[in-house]
Amino acid sequence: MKRISKTDYYLGIAFSVSLRSSCLKRKYGCIIVKNDEIIATGFNGSPRGGINCCDLGQCKRLNKPHNSGDYSDCCSVHAEQNAMLSASRKDMIGSVMYLSGYEDSGDKVNMYIDVEPCPICKRMLANSGIQKVISHKGVVWEANNGNNK
Repeated sequence: MKRISKTDYYLGIAFSVSLRSSCLKRKYGCIIVKNDEIIATGFNGSPRGGINCCDLGQCKRLNKPHNSGDYSDCCSVHAEQNAMLSASRKDMIGSVMYLSGYEDSGDKVNMYIDVEPCPICKRMLANSGIQKVISHKGVVWEANNGNNK
């Protein structure tokens, strides 16, 4: 058996983290890696101590467009935000975030390859010190290259 790449290894861990998501719409997980060490993980879901959408069995955004930038009716905290909240900025400077996600259709799990941070998370990433975000389709965000709007 061939040894997997570090990128696939880290994306696999991010996917495993996404399995803790409590969101009914899209399930995301991410990890922040610096110097080959995982410094934080995060998945999307209700704030700590809040009631999760998966427990309620309903989501106000279920039929709304993805990554619209308007999350005023969403009670969840994004995976990227939760990971950034778990690490200090000095530890995140120069790090890489790996982002993965899936959709659970009941009878099977479909891994997303098109995941990327929303506009709000991109602004937070720009301030965090993280250098880039990698998903299954490659680099989806880089600091200071114009796509962090």
